[in-house]
Amino acid sequence: MFYHIKELAYQAKPEKPDPVFAKKLQELIGGQFGEMSVMNQYLFQAWGTRKHDKYRDLLLDTGTEEIGHIELLATMVARLLDDAPVTELETAAASNPAMAAIIGGMNPQHAIVSGLGAMPKDSVGVPWNAGYVAASGNLLADMRANLNAESQGRLQAVRLFEQTDDRGIKDMLSFLIARDTMHQNQWLAAIYELEQQEGVVVPSTFPRHLEKTEVSYLFLNHSMGDESSKGRWASGPSMDGMGTFQYVRDVPPFGPAPKLKPAPPAEHDTPPDVK
Repeated sequence: MFYHIKELAYQAKPEKPDPVFAKKLQELIGGQFGEMSVMNQYLFQAWGTRKHDKYRDLLLDTGTEEIGHIELLATMVARLLDDAPVTELETAAASNPAMAAIIGGMNPQHAIVSGLGAMPKDSVGVPWNAGYVAASGNLLADMRANLNAESQGRLQAVRLFEQTDDRGIKDMLSFLIARDTMHQNQWLAAIYELEQQEGVVVPSTFPRHLEKTEVSYLFLNHSMGDESSKGRWASGPSMDGMGTFQYVRDVPPFGPAPKLKPAPPAEHDTPPDVK
């Protein structure tokens, strides 16, 4: 169950209208690493967690917080679109929406589709996609996906921070950037805890004797150079403590050349011996 209160998670008041920046902020709402993605990711991970424990609560707390971040950004987008040159844009967009977007810099859909409101799309108008969500049922795998999502999201928020001089926008982004700092740290803390319990390789429950362990810790040099031999991954103890990294400079084939059976006649494929 969710409850809504009227107050925002933080203030969202720009100094002046800026329809171009409103278009840019759409990335933080409906982009691959935007707030809609992390909101759904954390909530679906929580709902699929089989244990009602601290990790489920962690995910629910954070997913619910992200709902408020979407509201915050949507409010900022709406205020940035206040007093935008809608009439001129609508006239231009009616004849050539692409040209209107280029000339005005504003997303024409903000004037034509959403009535000067935010949309569940990214900064170039691509609708948000549920395929952005990672919710595997494996907590360690999901926490690592969460760390990546927050890393990418914070990177984009910081880039947008550098692209405006509006103190109101910067103030809101500063808040979101700080929350992303916390979220990266909390996912790292959860990853650390889970790795202490399970090890670093996902999934930890697969029987090791069913794995081709002779290649489990080989770094295969699939290039003409050998710069990769200088990394931590090329020698020394493996990160899971269960093997030793080895660098293979000249990679051998591990299997024979493939020989496929002829296709059925109805497929009308090229006969196997004809070139």
